[in-house]
Amino acid sequence: MFFESGFRCIFEKAQKVSEVNKLKQETLVQFASMADLKNGNFLTYAYILLYIALSSGQIFFNKWVLSSKEINFPYPLGLTLLHMVFSSVLCFVLTKILKVMKVEEGMTPEIYATSVVPIGAMFAMTLWLGNTAYLYISVAFAQMLKAIMPVAVFVLGVAAGLEVMSYKMLSIMSVISFGVLVASYGEININWIGVVYQMGGVVGEALRLIFMEIFVKRKGLKLNPISVMYYVSPCSAICLFLPWIFLEKPKMDEHGPWNFPPVLLILNCLCTFALNLSVFLVITHTSALTIRVAGVVKDWVVVLLSAVLFADTKLTLINLFGYAIAIAGVAAYNNCKLKKETSRDTSDDSNPESSQRQESQPLTSR
Repeated sequence: MFFESGFRCIFEKAQKVSEVNKLKQETLVQFASMADLKNGNFLTYAYILLYIALSSGQIFFNKWVLSSKEINFPYPLGLTLLHMVFSSVLCFVLTKILKVMKVEEGMTPEIYATSVVPIGAMFAMTLWLGNTAYLYISVAFAQMLKAIMPVAVFVLGVAAGLEVMSYKMLSIMSVISFGVLVASYGEININWIGVVYQMGGVVGEALRLIFMEIFVKRKGLKLNPISVMYYVSPCSAICLFLPWIFLEKPKMDEHGPWNFPPVLLILNCLCTFALNLSVFLVITHTSALTIRVAGVVKDWVVVLLSAVLFADTKLTLINLFGYAIAIAGVAAYNNCKLKKETSRDTSDDSNPESSQRQESQPLTSR
């Protein structure tokens, strides 16, 4: 009995020690998980802030380069062409020579001609016309006009059979349009040439998004932002090069040499490429909702800061009130689109045939 009670006591102590050690291990694992979560959240916030800073900074940088009161390089077509050439060369170096980034394989001439070329052409049109608008209107007003983008996308989507007209979406489109009209009414120095250029850029971007839906998503092709830059940038450069020869090159030759250092243009191109990389980081580490919310925050940052940085920006209460209405409509539109995409992804996951079709496509994301 004595030995039995002794063994029982030793066993109970050993069991308690084991439970204590197990509790310590679980506590350490929890602390490690919390530390990883904090580090992950920190990186996520850092990527979002980086995207907002680079996106806002690139808009201000382009305006500064193009403005006649600053650097005086009034050639938006040439500046955009330089961006695309720089992006094409840098993407090739990073993916094919240094191999520090990976691009999706399987691109065929047929896919490039039917999918990439239309997207690249619309992307070139968007950047060209959008940058040209900065010569005539302020950054803040250009940003306010961009809020009409969901309306253009929805109308063209209905025309292409990609969207269905509903009372809810019609109400959202009406709110956005009303907000943009109020913001335009409050603009003091409105220039209709700049408005036409900006609206042309909006239409080009809407067409690009429609083409992405038709030529890429509907085919089951999934390209990450690096692959999009690698394939689209050369095509956009060619689309910009042809009009540049006839529209801006003669004026640049007539002007003669420039009196500002070329390093400014190189830095401008680097900022554009860094912005594309920040979009890749945000999409990789967050959700679609996060990038949309970050975009709305960026829009407000650009509108408010431009009033401080540029003399041609004069905001009024009517401007801000109208823009707030438009942004509320944009937020409602993004919410509807996100719910639609979530339900579509859920139905695709539950449909094995759809998954097999997507897996059989030549370009898939990893």
